Amino acid sequence: MEDTAAIAAALAEVGPRLKRARAQRQVTLTQLAAATGISKSTLSRLESGQRRPSLELLLPIAAAHQIPLDELVGAPEVGDPRVRFTPRRRNGRTVVPLTRQPGGLQAWKTIIPPEAGEPVLRTHEGYEWFYVLAGRVRLILADHDITMGPGEVAEFDTRLPHWFGAAGDQPVEILSLLGVQGERIHVRAAPRRTTERP
Repeated sequence: MEDTAAIAAALAEVGPRLKRARAQRQVTLTQLAAATGISKSTLSRLESGQRRPSLELLLPIAAAHQIPLDELVGAPEVGDPRVRFTPRRRNGRTVVPLTRQPGGLQAWKTIIPPEAGEPVLRTHEGYEWFYVLAGRVRLILADHDITMGPGEVAEFDTRLPHWFGAAGDQPVEILSLLGVQGERIHVRAAPRRTTERP
């Protein structure tokens, strides 16, 4: 009887977990329905607890959110807690995704080799922030042409024409955050200011 009660309690928690996972990733039911092939009404009933969760429904949702299935069902954590991401090649650059959700802020580590030819500026919706880990980065942003080194940070509205890449003949590594809907970084602590003395 205790096992049956525990299973019922775990199943009752799946709906709220599904809703939290979607809300944290700022994904609408319509977007999730398109990503999973599950109807919006079925997703809504799953989240409200009116539909019993099944593997056929949970697997595509976990894949869409890019989170482990056991996270959705509340299985206890076991084994290695590290998350392993697969590097991708994009336009000659190596991109390692650091976030798993499809919506909201996206984070990447990017390794950019030196590129031949003239930079091609582009625009798109969003707001980007990047931190230089290694190497020297050239950032062209509208009328600005800036060279940045390790430890330097840039942030900008991606609706402005922009390009960034290696500033010389060595590759560069950056951490990048992109808010595709224009989300910005929220800095909770500011550095301590030193007062100048005469």
